[in-house]
Amino acid sequence: MSAKPIPGRQTAAAEGDIVVFHIGMRINHFRAPRSWFPVFQAMPRMLRELSKDKAAGLLGYRLLSGGPRIFYVVQYWESKEKLLAYAADQDQQHRPAWTAFNRYARVGKGHVGIWHETYLVPAGSYEAIYADMPAFGLAAVTGVIPVGRRGERARDRLAAA
Repeated sequence: MSAKPIPGRQTAAAEGDIVVFHIGMRINHFRAPRSWFPVFQAMPRMLRELSKDKAAGLLGYRLLSGGPRIFYVVQYWESKEKLLAYAADQDQQHRPAWTAFNRYARVGKGHVGIWHETYLVPAGSYEAIYADMPAFGLAAVTGVIPVGRRGERARDRLAAA
């Protein structure tokens, strides 16, 4: 992602359906790193793996923090089928990470929490605007186009789909 702002008003160049996937962890007990540190380490391995395999379906992601206890990732996927295929694939990083988490969760008894939310967003059901911003969010993974191509107002951009 470029840190240089793009002058003017832009919108995401996304086309078609998208999947927005939020996944994160919460450290419930800082003094129990055996429970939460392996969870913390697992996501970068998965993101590296997915970033190397464009056919896997991950369009891009953004790492975020919700304070000292909460870490999460917003991911954009081509389809729910590709997201679910990755999650179930025995030969990828997710399955061993999930197995390890379950093991740590049993022993750690609530020392770390995890969550995820999946949003299936059909074409025409999303819109975006970025004013004097670097490519961000959906635009960071799909590119940008001038707002005027899709409409000057959110109402126009949603109606155009």
